[in-house]
This record gives sequence, C-alpha cells and structure tokens, in this order.
Amino acid sequence: MNGGLRQSMAWLHTWVGLLLGWLLFLVFVTGTAAYFQDEITRWMQPEVHGQHNIDASAEGAIAYLQTHAANVEQWSVDLPGHRAVATTAFWKEKGETFAQWRDHSFLVDGHGQKVDARDTLGGWRLYRMHFDLYYLPVLWARWLVGLAAMFMLVAIISGVITHKKIFTDFFTLRFGKGQRSWLDGHNLSAVLALPFHLMITYTGLVTLAAQYMPWGVAAAYDKPTQYYAEAFGADEAPKRSGRVAPMASITAMIKQARETWQGAEPGYIFVAIPGDANSLVKLTRATDAGMDTRGETLTFDAATGVMHARPPARGGARETESVMVGLHAGRFSPLLLRWLYFLAGLTGTAMVGTGLILWTAKRRLQLPDPERPYFGFRLVERLNVATIAGLPFGLACYFLANRLLPIGLLQRPNWETNGLFIGWGALCLVAIVRPVKRAWVETLSVAAAGFLAVPVVDMVTTDRGLFVSLWRGDVLFATFDLVMLAFAGLFGFCAWKVHHRKDVVRAGSKKEAIA
Repeated sequence: MNGGLRQSMAWLHTWVGLLLGWLLFLVFVTGTAAYFQDEITRWMQPEVHGQHNIDASAEGAIAYLQTHAANVEQWSVDLPGHRAVATTAFWKEKGETFAQWRDHSFLVDGHGQKVDARDTLGGWRLYRMHFDLYYLPVLWARWLVGLAAMFMLVAIISGVITHKKIFTDFFTLRFGKGQRSWLDGHNLSAVLALPFHLMITYTGLVTLAAQYMPWGVAAAYDKPTQYYAEAFGADEAPKRSGRVAPMASITAMIKQARETWQGAEPGYIFVAIPGDANSLVKLTRATDAGMDTRGETLTFDAATGVMHARPPARGGARETESVMVGLHAGRFSPLLLRWLYFLAGLTGTAMVGTGLILWTAKRRLQLPDPERPYFGFRLVERLNVATIAGLPFGLACYFLANRLLPIGLLQRPNWETNGLFIGWGALCLVAIVRPVKRAWVETLSVAAAGFLAVPVVDMVTTDRGLFVSLWRGDVLFATFDLVMLAFAGLFGFCAWKVHHRKDVVRAGSKKEAIA
C-alpha cells in the first residue's frame, strides 16, 4: 500500500472482493435466474395451460372467490404478467396472518378455470433468495446483502482505477497460462458488461435505501408508517355496513384502468370486505407495464364499479426511485433485452467466480510450501469449490425436486428449497474431504450430471418433455430444457479441462494451480 494510488486500490479491490465474494456469487446467480422468474415458474407448474389472458383470469378468480369465500375480510388476486399464464388468488379471514392466507390460495389458468397444480414458488423463490437469502431473518439477510453490494460497488470502482489498461484488457484472453488466464477472464467478464455491473449494484442498494439509510425518514416523520403511507399509499380500511351488495363487473373496472393508464394492464386486484355495500376494489398497475415498477393504484366502488379520484402524482424522488427499481428488476424488458440482462448477469457471475479463483492462483506462487498451504488459503480454495460448483448443483436439485417430490407433500415449496441446500451441502462436504483438484473435477462433474438430469426427469415425469415440446412448438418448455443441457455441457467441459490441466512449473518448483 506504499506504492501509490493504484497499489492502494489494488489492495482494496482484492480484499473487498474476497471477504463477501461467495455471498456475491449467490446474489448474482439467483438474481440472474430471476430475470426469467416467470418462465421458471411456468416450467415448474406443467399442469397450467392456456395463453396469457388478463380478463379471463380475473373473471375466473373472482367467480371462484364469490362462490367459496363470499363473506371473508378480503380477496387478493395476483394477475399474470405479460410472460406468465397462471393467476394466484387467495382470501383472508379476520384475524389471520399472511402464513395462514396460503391455506386459502388457488390457481387459475389462462382460460379462467381453477387448476390443481403442484404447490411451488418457482422462480419467485430464487428472486426472493437474491436479497432475502434463506433460513435467516429477513432483516438480517438484507443487511448482509446490502453490505455485500456496497463491497461490490467499492470493488468495481477500485478495479477501474487499478487497471490502467482496462480497455486493452478487453481484447486480451490468453488460454492455458494459469494465473494470467484467470486474470484475463476476470478482466474480460468485468469490462464486457461494466455499465451493467455499475447500474445493477447501485440500483440494488437503492431498492432498500430506506432500510440502509433510515435517518431521513426518522427526521421527516414521527413514525415510519407515515412515510410508507405517503410513499406507497394507504387508505383507511372501509367499515362494514351490514348491507349485502353484489360486486360489479371486474372486467369493466379493468377496462377503465386500461384507459386511465393508456393501455397498461393491472397486475394486482385487492377487494376489501367483499359482498358488502361499502366494499372497495383496488387495481394496481402491473410492475412490468413500464420502467417505473411501482405502479399506480386505482380505487373503485365494488357495488357500482365507479372509479374514485386518482391519487396525487408522485414526487420526483419517488418516481426516480421507482425507475431505479425497475431498471434493477428489468421486468419491463422485451424478450431480446431480457436475454441481454441474463447474459450480463452471467458475466457478473463469472467476474465474481474468476476473481475468487484468481486470489488463490496468485497466492499459491507465493507459498513457502505449495503442498502445505496455511489455513486461510485452504479455507478460501475449499469455499471456492463449494460455492462455484456446489451452488449451481443446488439449483439443479431445486428443479429436480419440483419434478420428483410427491404432489401432495405438505410444505412442498419449502422442501423444494431444502433440496437446493441439501444438494449444495453435499458438494460442500466433497470440497472439504477431497484433494482440491479432485474436488474440482468431481463437483463440476456432479453439477454437469445434475443439469443433464433435469430434462431427462422432466421427460419421464410430465407430458411436456423436450422432444414433445419441440414437436408441439412449446417454446418455453423446450428452451428451458435446452438451457439446462447447455449448462450441463458447460460444467462438463470445465470438469474435463481441470482434469487434463497440467501444472505450470516455475522457478523454485512453484506451481500454478487453478485454485
């Protein structure tokens, strides 16, 4: 750190990238998968058929609720986005908690008919894991992810300062050169999508800014609830009149909302005290209807269908925050842009992974005895194997659990997620007990086998396997299985390369290793 600014930045870049690097790898993997969360959910619910149809879905869900939950406290209907088909609806009895509401949930397909599909959280689970993690209290998890994101931002800025030939390095990729190859791969994956990495890191911090920096809210409001009421809207709940009144046409209300939003679709329906003369219907604009993801909510009189006055326009700060959240989530993006988001997310994943491996590759040459490294070095290289190969295998286990767990299993979504961590944990044990090179080969091979098994098991357990989907033109199911095969090939190739890698001998009989 005595050699000037670049040396100081290099030291900072190295350590902020390492300390929470394995958590960042998880955040990038799950966040990248979440760009296709709707498609993942559709694949994980093969029983759901039909095309996207907001009107039919809303009518079918409301009709079922009117028949089976006429006098409850509230109804909630999550309408499908433009890439989804299924509608999730549920009702709430008085005094129930959110966990109990799930007992009343049901699915409606694209034809507006209730469908008995396997219970799963699909891509939504991966999206939430991106910032809520799992097995941890949500607030703790978000603080950890926020700290990792801040480390990431510092690592990006310090990395740009450190690499004076950053754009020259973009065109440099040397294979079979040990440490140099990992450095080239790290630089290429970082520079290739550098604007994306800056955007995604900064906007990720903005999404939870009120939690990370609550002092502005505390200074301006007596209670945090006042801030959230003003920022996101919170009307006083209606009181029951005791007079029964049938609900007006939900389709007509949706039509009014579309006209108000210049064609944008609703994404959420909330009905308070349904069946009562004082009942209200709230329609919230879909999060994928525009770059500003926090959609406006319109209120209707349930009995007459008359729309209330529109809420006041949001201020510049809230609108800016909404756009930043939209940029981060990318829900507004059409298909081509969504694939670009996905590919950029993969480069971020590669950037973190190659950086972790580069740390060990560089320091192995400096070890007094490369065959007997110190504890910290051994810890890092084992964590690298466990995370870089183990987490992807966990994802494969998550998809396999969706197909193999009994349909009627209690708490099935939680067991799907447990399957992810069980698979990941199994490879963590391999990383601990096996020699490092063998651990890399074996864990990468198992990850390849896991992804290869996904389309095979899908073909055996459903009528929407790869070949059937290709024959029927079912693009989504066929693409999902083909992507699984592509990842199987990628991890298989990596295992083959590690197995056939020859150590590079340098002066002093030191060896460059991949980890």
